[in-house]
Amino acid sequence: MIYAMSDIHGMYDKYIKMLELIKFSDADDLYVLGDVIDRGDKSVEVLFDMMKRPNVHPIIGNHELMALIAIYVKLNCLTVEPPVSEDSLFSNWLVSGGEATLEGIAKLPNDQRLVIIDYLSEFVLYKAVDVGDKTFIMVHSGFDNFSREKKLSDYTVNDLVWHRPDPGFRYFEDESIFVVAGHTPTWAINGGNSIIHSCGNILIDCGACHEGGRLACLCFDTMEEFYI
Repeated sequence: MIYAMSDIHGMYDKYIKMLELIKFSDADDLYVLGDVIDRGDKSVEVLFDMMKRPNVHPIIGNHELMALIAIYVKLNCLTVEPPVSEDSLFSNWLVSGGEATLEGIAKLPNDQRLVIIDYLSEFVLYKAVDVGDKTFIMVHSGFDNFSREKKLSDYTVNDLVWHRPDPGFRYFEDESIFVVAGHTPTWAINGGNSIIHSCGNILIDCGACHEGGRLACLCFDTMEEFYI
């Protein structure tokens, strides 16, 4: 089976319970659509569990992007001039929930810190999978600066991690193509905490780290929804 979840935000206990609920096995694949880290206090634990599973495939979210930029600037290994000062980059990440992640990384031995940073840097921008007669295009937030003439590879990381989706907008004319995204909690869209299906959009951030929110998981093979 092929599954997708998003915006775990350091909620390790919910993540593990979800794997148990779906009976996740070596024969399955799980795509995690970004924002694995920050806000919750067990981001490092989630990352270590994900990286030991070759069938868990991470896609980058805005929180991973913020963390990487802040860390790379701090380590003096960013290859381009940052848009704002080092202090601003770091404080922006911390204010956005990065403090818990930073504390978790700081407790690790230096070699394990580098393992975490290397793993975050391997998160991909998007992934498309075919299941039966359906194609699921997975990104963190949807497509900013969208054009049907663009290839997926034409979009920048910022196009794919910061966009706020319009569930009433159909990206692709082919109704067998679905865009699966997280980033914006469903309660901010329709007041609910369940997966939204609309106009070829499947929005799966159900606010796991927020009061009253849930961690959601969708099985592409059966379209069954799971919640913790």
